[in-house]
Order: sequence, then structure tokens, then C-alpha cells
Amino acid sequence: MTLPPPAAPESAGSGAADPLDARLPSPLVEVADERLAALGVRLALKRDDLIHPDLPGNKYRKLRLNLAAAAEAGHTTLLTFGGAYSNHLRATAAAGRLLGFRTVGVVRGDELADRPLNPSLARAAADGMRLEFVDRATYRRKAEPETLAALTDRFGPAYVLPEGGSNALAAVGAAELGRELDGEADVVAVAVGTGGTLAGLAAGLAAGLAAGLGRAEAIGFPVLRGGGFLAAEVLRLQEEAFGGRRGRWRLDDRFHHGGYARTTPELDAFAADFAARHGLRPEPVYVAKMLHGVHSLAEEGVFPPGTRVAAVITGTDPGGTG
Repeated sequence: MTLPPPAAPESAGSGAADPLDARLPSPLVEVADERLAALGVRLALKRDDLIHPDLPGNKYRKLRLNLAAAAEAGHTTLLTFGGAYSNHLRATAAAGRLLGFRTVGVVRGDELADRPLNPSLARAAADGMRLEFVDRATYRRKAEPETLAALTDRFGPAYVLPEGGSNALAAVGAAELGRELDGEADVVAVAVGTGGTLAGLAAGLAAGLAAGLGRAEAIGFPVLRGGGFLAAEVLRLQEEAFGGRRGRWRLDDRFHHGGYARTTPELDAFAADFAARHGLRPEPVYVAKMLHGVHSLAEEGVFPPGTRVAAVITGTDPGGTG
């Protein structure tokens, strides 16, 4: 396997050869949304779901430099963590298949071991990922040295990726998203699961300006119930990746619709309506919640007339039209 070495924060994504042949920059497509237009808000979709067919959305941006670091260190195995519907597990498995890494996915919930695999886990397994189901108490201790040592004793030496792939290198990789949007929007909206994309996005928006003050504000919409705790995680990632807080960013944790991978009739109706009006059915776990948040904030008058909002589309519903 051959990958370029990880770039420094200032030069990430600066033109090194990409063995995964990703489509970057991803398209930014303005949509005619009459409801937002009536409120003076313009909406554009940042189609990160089109970056790569097997590593969609922010997963490619977060994995690229980690894959390079793993290859440079001589690792042949990637070990990572996720829930039953984890897009990160699926993307890591696909990267392993494409680049020749062995992959191990530690899945939250040992009760799933005897059940049929859902489409996400089935895709990961088809791409060669070894799935290890653990009880929830063990999963909560996944970052502890004793737990990691037990896993590497069982599966051999491995490059360990955290849940969601969010670490300092992931944030550096996601900063390219902000650089692509710098000057293109006043507000950039993104769903938040583990915080790595928001950390990098905000830093990228601020990359060209002093004192970490970006032109655009990044708003993160946690998909977890009680997701306000993620503010501390975003700050930690920015400190590790960039040396401190970067850019203008905040969280709005009101739009989780019951928690991770859960939904409500209101959210389902919104997603169906968005699909009917724009020909793109948003992915339900992350993107639909973010878009619902954007529309709700517009209706609340949060965005002044003339505001340009860019919504990061990290995936579409395979059962929909997008």
C-alpha cells in the first residue's frame, strides 16, 4: 500500500497524489428553496456525499491523513470503533479493501452478535472487516489502555482509530472543507456525531485570518441526545490539531429528535418534503437533522436577511432520490 505522508496543518490537501481518487473540491450547489427565500436566506448544499462512492462525505476527509500515518508507520491493520449504524465503520472497511489494510471493527452492543447484520454492518463485513461485538460497559472503556491492550493482544498490532475517526489528524483533514467554503457562505451547517468535522471545518474557515476569527460561522447540530457535551470535545480536538480554538463555531443541540439513529414523525415529514422539493432525500441519521435545524433557525429569525447558508451533505438516503 502506498499513501502520501500526512500533511502539516497548514498544507493539508495541498496537492499530494491521492490513491483513492477522490473528487475534490466537492460541488457547492445553490438550491431554490422558496421557504428560505421568503425569509431572506439563500441555501447551498456542499455535496460531500459525492467525494467518493465508498468513503462518502466527511469520512474521506477524516480518514485520509490517518491512513497515510498508518501506512508510514508500517501498520497493516486498522482497528476502530462504532455503533451498529456507524458510517465510519463502513468507510474504514472500504478503505481497507481499497488500500490493502486488514480491518477490525469493535461494535457497541454484544446483543447484536446473534442478530442478522443491518445494511451498514453487512457492507463493512463484505469489505473484509472483522466485526467484534462487545458489551456496552466494555465499549465505554474503549479508550482505556487496558482495553486497547486486550484488543491488540487478540487481533495483533494495529493503527487505532477512535470512534467516528475523530482525532487531531481527522480535524486537520476536515479543515480542507472549511478552506473550500471560505468566502462562499456566511454560515456553514454540519451534523455532529463526534466533533472532528466541526473542529476542522471551523479552523479551515478561519485559516487565512489572524487570531482565529473566520469570516463565516460554523454551526454544528449534534445528533445525540444531550449533545452539548461535544463542545468540549470540539475544543479538545482543535487544541490538539491547531494549538487552540480556531474560528467561529457553536452547537445547537435541540434537533436530535430523540437521539442517535432515532427519528420523529416531524423529522420524517421534513425529510420527505425536502426530497419532494429538491430531488434529494437527506440521510436520516445525520443530514436530515442538520437540515431541519437550518430551516428551524431561519424560521426563528436567527439569520439576518441576505444570509448565505452552506449545508454540508455527508450522505443521502439510499432509499430516496438523491
